Amino acid sequence: MLCVRKAYCLFVFSFIYSISFAQNVAVVNGKSISAKEFMWAYKKSHNGNISAAYDTLQAYLNLYINFKLKVLDAREMGLDKNTSYQEEIKTYEDALTTHKKVGVSNKDRDFLLNEYREGVLMFNVSEQKIWNKAQEDEQAINEFYTKNQQNYNKPLSEVRGEVIADYQLSLEEKWLKSLKQKYQIKINENELKKLAKL
Repeated sequence: MLCVRKAYCLFVFSFIYSISFAQNVAVVNGKSISAKEFMWAYKKSHNGNISAAYDTLQAYLNLYINFKLKVLDAREMGLDKNTSYQEEIKTYEDALTTHKKVGVSNKDRDFLLNEYREGVLMFNVSEQKIWNKAQEDEQAINEFYTKNQQNYNKPLSEVRGEVIADYQLSLEEKWLKSLKQKYQIKINENELKKLAKL
C-alpha cells in the first residue's frame, strides 16, 4: 500500500513538474524562466514584435540565459546585498509607483522591476569581471596583444581600443564558459517551438 502511495505521489509530482516545466522556456540553476517573462523581454527588445521564427527565439534565449547566469554570479558574490545597489532599486521602485503608467498591469510592473534589478546587477558584475579588468590590467592587455598579434598588423598604441574590446570579449567568453560549467541549464525546446510564430 505504501509503495502504491509513494508511486502515486511520485507520478503526481512528476506530472505537476512536467506541467510547470511546460510553461517555462528554460530552468537556470533551478530557477525557472517562464514563457511569459521570456516573451515580455523579447517583445520589449524587438519594438513590440512577438512574431519570431524558432531560430530567432533560440538565439535570443541563449543571450537571455547568459544574462541570467551573470545575474546569478552577481548574487553569489553578494552584490545584491550592497547598500548602494539596494538604494538604487528602492529609488526606481518609488519612481515606478509615483509615475504609475496608465495601462501598465501589475505583471508588467513586476517584470519591469525585476528587469531593472537584474540589469543593475548584471552591469555591476560585468564592471568587476570584465570592464575594470580590461581597462586596468596593462600586463594582461600586452599579453593578449602579443598572443593575438596576427590579428592586428599595427603597433599596440595604434590599435589599443580594438585590442581592449577584443580582450573584453575573451574575458566574457571565459566567464560564461565557467558559469555554464558551474550552473545547470535546461532548455525546454517544446515550449520554444510553441512560441515560434513562423
